[in-house]
This record gives sequence, structure tokens and C-alpha cells, in this order.
Amino acid sequence: MVKVVLINPQIPPNTGNIARTCAATGTELHLVGPLGFEISDRYLKRAGLDYWPYVQLQYHDCLDAFKVFQQDQGGRWVGFSAAGICSYVQFQFQDNDWLLFGSETAGLPPYVLDACQATVRIPMTQPGVRSLNLSVSAAVGLFEARRQLGYLA
Repeated sequence: MVKVVLINPQIPPNTGNIARTCAATGTELHLVGPLGFEISDRYLKRAGLDYWPYVQLQYHDCLDAFKVFQQDQGGRWVGFSAAGICSYVQFQFQDNDWLLFGSETAGLPPYVLDACQATVRIPMTQPGVRSLNLSVSAAVGLFEARRQLGYLA
């Protein structure tokens, strides 16, 4: 099953909302530090409501620690970026993909994008809008991957 990875998230409610989506879909959530908040942050907990017991959460102190963990598991890094090579709906997701999302303020750093086996974008019509909310982007990407892989009933 695909996994969601947040690299250096900064805003607790976004991470809480993503955790809630992951809980609802049985998707692993990986947080890669440094984070812009404490895991115990009340806004994070509030956004995730009472679903935290259902979240398969993994925390990695840094990108290098995450790389070691991920390499043991296998799978591709699929980076979501406004500069992605193709639209997320044209991309063929695989069951063991890791869906990577960057911080709300900076997105994925260039060195992470370079390490991705694929980069995808969520098309937007209005050129003045730089990006979608992180929790919206994660949900859009996750549900498209799940749709393609036959996990939506």
C-alpha cells in the first residue's frame, strides 16, 4: 500500500488533517523532521480529533534516517511539486510508492526532488495560485493512487 511522507511540515492542523485522512484509509504516515511543532502540539491533536489511535505513524529525525528506513522497505519516491514532470492523474502509481510532500512554506527541497524517482504536480488553472493547502494536496494524491490501485470500493 502507498505511504504518505511529510518532510519538514510546519503547521500542526495540516499534519493533523493528513493524519486523519491516513487513519481513515489505513495508510502509513511518515513524518520527517525537523518539524515546525511538537508531536504533542494541541493543534495537531485537535485536527486529528480522536483518530490518533488509528494512525500508523512513523517519525524520522531527519531525511537520512528516513532514507535508511525506506530503503529497507523498497518502493519509489514520488515527489509532489508544482514543478512536477507530469500531472498526478497521468502518472501510474504502484502499490509500494512513497508519496512525498514538502513543507507548507517551501515545498520539497531541490535535493529531495532530485532523489525522487518521479515528480508529479496537481494542475491548477489560476496562474496566480502557487499551491494548494498541504492537507488537500496529500488527500488528492493519496486518493488518486488508491483509485488507480483499486482500493476504492
